[in-house]
Amino acid sequence: MKRLVLETLGWLLVVAGVAALVLPGPGLLMIFAGLVLLSQQYEWAERRVEPVRLRALRGAADSVETWPRIALSTLGALAILAFGILWDVDPPAPEWWPLEASYWLLGGVWTGLTLTLSGLLALALLVYSYRRFHGRPEARTELDREIEEADEES
Repeated sequence: MKRLVLETLGWLLVVAGVAALVLPGPGLLMIFAGLVLLSQQYEWAERRVEPVRLRALRGAADSVETWPRIALSTLGALAILAFGILWDVDPPAPEWWPLEASYWLLGGVWTGLTLTLSGLLALALLVYSYRRFHGRPEARTELDREIEEADEES
């Protein structure tokens, strides 16, 4: 039973992570978490955990490389959080809304909850990335070295 639950959760995280690569959400983080779970059962997943972890860290380092990137990343996370709160509050459709009121804020409370959690997670990851990589070129150099070593091994 434990194996079935872990495997199902792993696949759900991988699929949701792939979707989150183009939708709001931490795609690489979800793919990484799914692969970690699947790696307990499958050798192919175990081989892919480290490369995904390193690519996620590279994305984290890139997001705090310059102040414009930090500002845009923060604004993006705050926008996702604001939309989540809007969905959670569920105001009535405004007068300018051209469609039926039932098409206003589709998805209801679950959409709001996932947007809110994604926004909070994005802000937390931004803080982590800032503390780990911003103004620390040695941390970025070490990460680049790890990525090169992993590429040489594969």
